[in-house]
Amino acid sequence: MPAKKTKFQILQVKKTRHVVKSTKSKIAIFKKEIVQYLDINGYLSWSSKDRKYMILGTNSPKNGLVECPECRLGQLMVIRSRSTRKRFMGCSNFYGGCKASSPLLQKAKLRAMKIPCEVCKWPMIIFRYSRKQKWTRQCSNFNCDSRKIKLSK
Repeated sequence: MPAKKTKFQILQVKKTRHVVKSTKSKIAIFKKEIVQYLDINGYLSWSSKDRKYMILGTNSPKNGLVECPECRLGQLMVIRSRSTRKRFMGCSNFYGGCKASSPLLQKAKLRAMKIPCEVCKWPMIIFRYSRKQKWTRQCSNFNCDSRKIKLSK
């Protein structure tokens, strides 16, 4: 049997430079976003509309305060009602079946904190009605025992 001749083609490879311009600060910001928003069920997906990576399949919103003490899946966050425009504290896992919610003060200037209450584990809020008032701190759960009026003897 005669030996088969193999034909070799000479390919010219164009040398191109792929320069990746990434700084440490951009990488650090990206790492913080991933760590902050990604939970067990989350995954990354590229959004061509927003031109950035989106984290999908997660119950952890970016403005969540503390873990929901009722369902332990979602996070409690300040939500504004579309119809009445009133603020309330609610769980991000509402569509998953969690009904944890509590009304908030409507006319006060208020800030929600990521510090949980010692009694019921809901987030604490600080509020004041005018600039002359001092900031007052209380639990955001309307039915919390720490909000009950204590009678002095």
